[in-house]
Amino acid sequence: MDVEECLKEWEDLVADYKRLETLNKDYVAKLEEVGELQASCLKELNHQRYRMSIINSALKRMEKKGATKDERLANLEKEVMKRKAMLHEIEATLPKQNGLYLRIILGNVNVSILNKNDKFKYKDEYEKFKLILSAIAFVLAVANLFIDFRPLQLILIFLLVWYYCTLTIRESILKVNGSRIKGWWRLHHFISTVVAGILLVWPQNEPWNLFRHTFMWFIAYISVVQYMQFRYQSGVLYRLKALGARHNMDITIEGFHSWMWRGLSYLLPFLFGGYVFQLYIAYTLYQISDHPEATWQVAALSFSFLLIGIGNTATTLIVIPQKLNEQVSYLAVLFLILHCCNTYTILRTLRKKMQGERKLIYKLRAIAHRLAVLDQKWRQNKVEAKTS
Repeated sequence: MDVEECLKEWEDLVADYKRLETLNKDYVAKLEEVGELQASCLKELNHQRYRMSIINSALKRMEKKGATKDERLANLEKEVMKRKAMLHEIEATLPKQNGLYLRIILGNVNVSILNKNDKFKYKDEYEKFKLILSAIAFVLAVANLFIDFRPLQLILIFLLVWYYCTLTIRESILKVNGSRIKGWWRLHHFISTVVAGILLVWPQNEPWNLFRHTFMWFIAYISVVQYMQFRYQSGVLYRLKALGARHNMDITIEGFHSWMWRGLSYLLPFLFGGYVFQLYIAYTLYQISDHPEATWQVAALSFSFLLIGIGNTATTLIVIPQKLNEQVSYLAVLFLILHCCNTYTILRTLRKKMQGERKLIYKLRAIAHRLAVLDQKWRQNKVEAKTS
């Protein structure tokens, strides 16, 4: 290019920049207008809810007084219910304030996602994040089953700490953007963060060596179940979203939040198997707590796994009848009885097996101790014989 061509290109670029400058001014003006409209909508939304609360209070007072309901009151109650649903839909399109946890972590940064496609992309990235981390945890857990290398164990545990900390932040963002995840599953991830932190500071001693293989098998099992659940529920969510029957921010979790019962029978036993595994770990840690070298981490982890196992089981059993749209309690009771029976049978069998193994270990230790004493006496007699 010569000088004239360069000057011509620069003149064209100047014209393009003027168009960009005009577009940017329009963009900034629209942003300010959007901010003003959002503030106006929030003000009107709060006004609607305030007026509706007054009407609801008046209706409740009339019910307490025993006023007979006429057709007008019945129609008014229906209209109030419809208006609540409509206000909820409007609220989903407006930015929300962060919860306490997000305010502590991120401050007052606005994490609301207003575009539906962006919401679905964020949810999809969340699911892929869980899947990738589960695959990495599975590989590390299998490696730790065959390699007794402390740094490799710490890498896995540190990965779990980072994973659950990140998961709590991402789920809080999802909650702000309308996700209907149950409160227990969020609490479960906070407890799991604490559990991973306790595992990270657990010293490498005999109790850890007794527990290490059980924990690695548990991580490998949970990773496989997470993959199965991801494949199943992702397909369900995509199909229901395509039909318009499912919210954009529904997610897959350790229990179930989005259900499609057709073809689900193969997945439920694996889920409850994971819950039994958690209770078994709590029982195993309780047994290890009697060890002379056991530290405070053993008792704390035993209680934490017990709490997680009971909470997961109870929440899933409560959700099952709700998702079946049946107002019957006997179904939950039936599942609870079957699960308790299976758990009791498994724990009893494992207890007998552990008692047998523990007795064998104690016998071997006693034999080793006696051999060590005899060897020491023999060496001492040998030294005394040489001295004499």
